[in-house]
Amino acid sequence: MKFIKLLLLLLLAVQLSGCVLTKVVTVPMRVGGALISIVPVVGNTADDAVDKAADTIDEIPI
Repeated sequence: MKFIKLLLLLLLAVQLSGCVLTKVVTVPMRVGGALISIVPVVGNTADDAVDKAADTIDEIPI
């Protein structure tokens, strides 16, 4: 029974790894970029760079 649960968990992880994995990484990046955008002068530039990096990670075919 323990083996079946482990196998089921492994199969579920494999199925969800694509889209969910990249979102787990990029959502905190986007939130951090939004917080950085509050900083005067360089905030918007840094936010744009973080958004560009997050978009690149989202496009990775996992």
